[in-house]
Amino acid sequence: MNDPKGHIIQVSPLSDVDSPVLRQICGRISRIFGYNCEIRPLLQDIEFALDRERGQYYSTPILHRLADLAPAQALKVLAIVDVDLFIPVLTHVYGEAQLGGRACIVSTRRLKEQLSPANQLQTLTRRLVIEALHELGHTFNLRHCKDPACIMHYCRMVKDVDRKSDQLCRYCSILLSDEIDRVNAG
Repeated sequence: MNDPKGHIIQVSPLSDVDSPVLRQICGRISRIFGYNCEIRPLLQDIEFALDRERGQYYSTPILHRLADLAPAQALKVLAIVDVDLFIPVLTHVYGEAQLGGRACIVSTRRLKEQLSPANQLQTLTRRLVIEALHELGHTFNLRHCKDPACIMHYCRMVKDVDRKSDQLCRYCSILLSDEIDRVNAG
């Protein structure tokens, strides 16, 4: 790992994601971002973010609460939930992040759509890993990428998630490396 300050990236599950899936997510996070990853819940519930009219959870207040609850050693924190998330300008989101901030969130709810019975867990795990990496990328100041294979490519539908690779393109890799150098130097 390349962190001289002992920072971690904390994964905070608030859903019944299997431990092997969480370990896979952490493994990919460590490989892509270069920080140790720990799994530890921060939130007990997210009912405070429920919009009863929409029947969905507003993700932005959850991010603020996560950032407030994150321990000092957690450079970034990723919540994983199983509810339908939204932001006011979109009907739903797979996740949200504080651009250049500390917190991000991913939901399994819509990532479960269009799963074939033959490989449900494998496909859901892949989607979850890709979206977790995508949202964490935003916390490291990465923006949406035009390359449809890049983790940072914007996805409107779950089939777009399935088309992405689990890697950053060359351009986004360089931007991430520069941002990690800046974080570690600060």
